Amino acid sequence: MNPIDYVITFACYNQVEYTRQCVNSMIKHGVDLNRLVVVDNGSTDETRSYLETLSLGGCILNKVNLGCGVAWNQGALALQSEWTVIMNNDVLVSHGWIENMINAAVQNGLKIISPALIEGPLDYDFDEFAVESSAKMKNALRVGHRHAVCLAVHKSVWLEIGYFQPIPKLLGYEDSMFFHEADKAGIPSGMTGAAWLHHYGSVTLSEMKQERGLSEKDGLGYRYNYRLLQQSWMERKFKKIRRIRQQKLWCEQELAQYGMSMHGIREKGSFTWR
Repeated sequence: MNPIDYVITFACYNQVEYTRQCVNSMIKHGVDLNRLVVVDNGSTDETRSYLETLSLGGCILNKVNLGCGVAWNQGALALQSEWTVIMNNDVLVSHGWIENMINAAVQNGLKIISPALIEGPLDYDFDEFAVESSAKMKNALRVGHRHAVCLAVHKSVWLEIGYFQPIPKLLGYEDSMFFHEADKAGIPSGMTGAAWLHHYGSVTLSEMKQERGLSEKDGLGYRYNYRLLQQSWMERKFKKIRRIRQQKLWCEQELAQYGMSMHGIREKGSFTWR
């Protein structure tokens, strides 16, 4: 098989230790940092000093926090390839994650694909878990599902529906709008059990909420962002019900076949599957 043509980008805002852990996990598992573009959204901690120590494919330093959509676009355009991996900085990667993820997309005719993931504290051996789970669930696929913690996007998607909405006030709604446009265009997407990430849990959004005096339960973005989807209340309600039912069905089927699912929550030393 020909080498996979891909680049990686993530945005960061403070939380330098999570960024360091993310990059270290990439190095540990053989990612060439020349393929990585980091976009810093105006960090005030040691993030920028840390980034200066790395030999990256690109490092973009925004003066202020321009939001995820702008930063993701900057990263995706800085290095262009057949596949662009857009991801969070509060994650750990695993052995063969990119190759397994993109190969699953190619084999199943998908243009957007996300890996399986565990969310929560790192109180287990993730590397060992990921190797075993990738082998066990290598053929598991949730067609039509994907998430913004990490997604690989084929270059044809940018040409068909464009990039992320570059509107800073969306504050985390950019992924919903992007997925909405992809669904409208009939772009095939999926989530694969062949690749795994550990996700600590939206640490950047949590910091931004703290800065604004919001609780963890509060929404960060403008409360009426959903109007941008131009869907009626009834249509949104039915879509949510269908989505919840489908996710429950996927989980039940995966538990029956593999004894686990593609989405795990780590709580009190054990896994809850969703």
